[in-house]
Parts: sequence; C-alpha cells; structure tokens
Amino acid sequence: MTVHLVPWDTSRNLLSLTDELYEAAGTLDCVSKGDLVAVKLHVGELGNPYYVQPFFVHRLVQKISEAGGKPFLTDSNTYYLARRHDAVDHFQTAMANGFGFCQFISADGLRSESGRPVKTKGILKEIEVSGAIAEADAMIVVSHDKGHALTGFGGAIKNMGMGCTTRAGKLRQHRTVGLKIDEGKCVGCGLCRKVCEMSLPEIVGNKAKNVSKECMRCPVCMEACPKGAIKLLKKNNLGKALASASYGVLSTFGKNKVSFVSFAENITQFCDCVPGPGRVVMNDIGIFASDSPVSVDAAFLQRADYKIFDEAYDVDSWTEVRELKELGIPGELKPKIEEI
Repeated sequence: MTVHLVPWDTSRNLLSLTDELYEAAGTLDCVSKGDLVAVKLHVGELGNPYYVQPFFVHRLVQKISEAGGKPFLTDSNTYYLARRHDAVDHFQTAMANGFGFCQFISADGLRSESGRPVKTKGILKEIEVSGAIAEADAMIVVSHDKGHALTGFGGAIKNMGMGCTTRAGKLRQHRTVGLKIDEGKCVGCGLCRKVCEMSLPEIVGNKAKNVSKECMRCPVCMEACPKGAIKLLKKNNLGKALASASYGVLSTFGKNKVSFVSFAENITQFCDCVPGPGRVVMNDIGIFASDSPVSVDAAFLQRADYKIFDEAYDVDSWTEVRELKELGIPGELKPKIEEI
C-alpha cells in the first residue's frame, strides 16, 4: 500500500502540488456526486500559530465540490474548557483562524449532545461518534502531525478517534489511563487543584484526593506537583483507545468512503489543542496522502524522529498505529512512500 508525499520544499508551489498529490493518492475517490462530505480538521486553539493553513483546506474544498460533493468543515467540541468547548465558541475560533470560506459545523452539536453510540473493538467496546460524522456520506481527514503528551504524537488516528467523538467519547478514551497520588509524598499544598481547570483534586486531611469521574487524566496536575506525588499510569492505553474509537468512527462509513491527508510541518512538542504548542522539535517533512489511517500515520513515523516524543513523554508513538492494524483496518506499518 503506497502513501504519497509532497516533500516540504518551499522553493516549490506546495499548493499546486497538492493537486498532483490528491490525483496520485486517489484522495477524491471517496466522493460521489451529491455526497455530504465531512472535511474533518482541527481549526487550532485560539492563539496557537501552528495548524493546517486555511488555504490548503480551501483548495481541498474546491476539489470536493468539483467532484460533485457537498463539503463542510467539521470538528467536535472539546471536553476541556477551551475556546472550542461549545458550538458558538468553536465557530468563532474557526472564523478567527481563517476558516470562513466554507460551512463549519460542530460535529457533536451545541453542547456535545449529538452523538451515536457505536459498537467497536479493542480496549473499548463502545464509542460515541459525533452526529455530523455519523451522518456524513464521506469524509476526508485533514491532520497536522505533531507531538502529544499522552500518545507521543497526534496524526490521523488521533484526529479521527478523539476528534470525531462526543465529550462522553473523549472522556471514555482518556479514562483508560490511570492516575495515582502517593500520599506519602503529597504535602497538601493544593497546587494540583489550582492548575486543574475543573478544580477536581480535593484536599482532604492535608492530602490531595482525586476520585472524580470527570477527570480526563490530562498531565497538568502531575506536571505541577512540586513533590512528584502524582503519576499517570498505563499511558499507552490512550493510544489503544484512539484505535478503538477510530475503528468505531470508520464503521459508520461505507467501504472506500474515507481519505486521509496529513501535514507534517511545524512539528511541535504539543497538540494544536493549546494556545502554546511549545517548540518546533524537528524539521518539516511534507504532506502525506493515503486511503488508510494506518499507512498515513506509519509513513509519518518512518520519516520523523519520533523517539523525541517517546523519550519526552515515556510512551510508544507506534501504539495507536499498531493497534488499529490489529483491529483489522487495512494498512501497512512499513508502507512504500512515493514522492511527488
């Protein structure tokens, strides 16, 4: 299975080269006349300078329309309290970040009330797929490859597994990670509670307690603890959960109705989900295209110095890719990469 790649060379017209990329990869083959086509992207958290540049998405929208499809931009609202937490803020952020050229629809409704429970495989048995995703006829997943503190990196599988599910689905995935507070080290300073946007850890008897079922296992409290009393356990479970969720998302589409385009440039320490994504940690690679989420993410990992992420976050960046292949989604862990 071949993954096609436009190397990131700004001495060439990269926008024009995407036309050749989509033709070679068959990116638009998933679109039939009259299809409602979800362009699944991440519009970037407000203030984050690194996300897929809107003019690339605009060109893709044009190509979908030329193929007879009815494109709309979409993403699900966030679980955490950011500027994309509800449909109104999400829309305004999309407009501010340059995505006003096409209809933007929050995939899971106004307050994440719109979802379809879907049976899946792997570490999860069920996942809540966002309504607009489940109802779309076809989907093109447009991703920005970058680091992620819990999964090593975020690419097509994370964009689909986390980004195509409701808040309930996001929490279900994150809760596969464990959290432990060592009371022998904890001094009850309360800093963990101060940095948590939901103020979930409680200080009881001069010790931190976190028994809330709303905790999404983000690393903020762990990183803030001055005594190292808080640890996240089994972090690789989130990669497995992303694969389970992605399997469920793909099950809502017919055969050959989903394509993947991934931009590996401005590859930062952290996700597009935060205003401060950290440093750019490796050289730009290019634009990948494939009809397989397994292959497109594996191609990135082949070309990237992914051990930077593994060592920084103590995870295995390959987990989500291997897991999705094991669940039966076609793709190659060592795909042939053909440059445009």
